[in-house]
Amino acid sequence: MSKLKGKVALISGSGRGIGRALALKLASEGASVVVNDLDAEPAAEVVDTIKRAGGEAVACVGSVVAPGFADTFVGTAMDKFGGLDIIVNNAGYTWDSVIQKMSDEQFQTMLDVHLVAPFRILRAAAEPIRVLTKKEALEGKEVFRKVVNISSMAGTNGNAGQTNYSSAKAALVGLTKTLAKEWGRYKVNVNCVAYGFIDTRLTQAMEQADTKVAIDGRVFQVGVPEATRQALPRLVPLGRAGTPDEAAGAVYLFCIPESNYVSGEVLLVGGGISV
Repeated sequence: MSKLKGKVALISGSGRGIGRALALKLASEGASVVVNDLDAEPAAEVVDTIKRAGGEAVACVGSVVAPGFADTFVGTAMDKFGGLDIIVNNAGYTWDSVIQKMSDEQFQTMLDVHLVAPFRILRAAAEPIRVLTKKEALEGKEVFRKVVNISSMAGTNGNAGQTNYSSAKAALVGLTKTLAKEWGRYKVNVNCVAYGFIDTRLTQAMEQADTKVAIDGRVFQVGVPEATRQALPRLVPLGRAGTPDEAAGAVYLFCIPESNYVSGEVLLVGGGISV
């Protein structure tokens, strides 16, 4: 179908999970993808998968919170593919605790990865987008660009044990709505997807042996209690967790031409949960 033929997409955190599924989806529709992950191996695997399927991709390995990363990320798209059309701020993880046990570092770390990093990436993209838009206007072309920020229903509704994560994801909604107003003149649609329970390595049962992940030199316990997973049929109207492919599909809706007049919106993707 190639709805995204000729488009260039940046997707942070696209070596695994939802980001990986989205990178493969956008590439299958013709987009050239800049794949990002903390680790070289998963990023390389996604790039290789895309290329073997006939698509175009390049890896940009690194932490989204590292100094200078945003400029490197945006620069990779411009240098390798000569453009920038889609930005998806997807990278993130959780570091949970009740508020009385949460340190300043724990709170700030979640703000940095889920809010400050997307802000820096979008700020770095502002000038290239302005220049490209001006050039296209002089040529009589109308080109729509897409930004999709990944929030969470923890940000729209709150979630016990996640004051840090919920606060960052709620603030990301504010960033989305403001940028939709600032970048409308550039024909950039800026939207947000807020996920409910999606089946990824971050939502495995805590009782499993592989629910510790290393991020920026620190080991984190991720996952949720098995009892919570068992309760999903009662909590989610559709009766189960969402898959990474289904989660990626929601972002895809905001990337295609059919959403060119949709901006500043928050799409809840929770299998029917709305409160």
